[in-house]
Amino acid sequence: MNPHPQNHHDEDNDDEMIGTLLSRRAALRLLGLGGAGLAVGGSVLAQRRGPPPAGGSGGTSAGASGGAGLPGCVVRPAMTEGPYFVDERLRRSDIRRDTRGGAVSAGVPLTLEFVTSRVAANACQPRSNVLVDVWQCDALGVYSDVEGNSGDFLRGAQVTDARGRATFTTVYPGWYPGRAVHIHFKLQPLNTSGQATGEFTSQLFFPEAVTDRVHARAPYNRKGRRNVLNANDGIYRNGGNQLLLNLTGSPEQGYRATFDVGLNIG
Repeated sequence: MNPHPQNHHDEDNDDEMIGTLLSRRAALRLLGLGGAGLAVGGSVLAQRRGPPPAGGSGGTSAGASGGAGLPGCVVRPAMTEGPYFVDERLRRSDIRRDTRGGAVSAGVPLTLEFVTSRVAANACQPRSNVLVDVWQCDALGVYSDVEGNSGDFLRGAQVTDARGRATFTTVYPGWYPGRAVHIHFKLQPLNTSGQATGEFTSQLFFPEAVTDRVHARAPYNRKGRRNVLNANDGIYRNGGNQLLLNLTGSPEQGYRATFDVGLNIG
């Protein structure tokens, strides 16, 4: 297995914005919250209630969207899929195990909950029957089932329940050259026949202070210090602060985060 996947050569496509869920102005109009000054540089991005979290404190992953306590379901920026998505069709909540070889990915446990909503008049309505795909590298920066790597570890998908929720058990990701620490996700609303009626793809990022603590531990420390921080990552600079997880927990006990996202497609 190649411990150093080389996806940094695909970075020429990594800063492309490939869509949005719903314009922030339109979302706020639906919610009856007004829309002055909401477009930022031509991109449709949610605004945080305060500065990005330093990590380790309470709250949901991306906080509420907007200045005066706006709900978290308004909008999130879309980001590139990257070269490592594989449709494994693995419906499971715990994605740590390699179903082909049986090994379990080592690392600090991470519980990641997605909460999907539809932005409707004056409310964020839970959205069920959304297929949530998650894929990431392991503690040493390796993706399964690509570039000659075997297995299907750290990949999986679930359909959101009646509350719009899907929860994954994984590990805190490692790093590989050219990218900040991140997790990929894809959301696809399904019709009654199980067919996707739309698609939204983006990435989740991690506070540097938390990553420093996690990556100081085995097995992460075998990789050495990461060479790209959030601030230097071309994808993060396109709205990654709206996708920065607010984590509760510790390296010893594991972490938990909740990510809220409005999905007005499909």
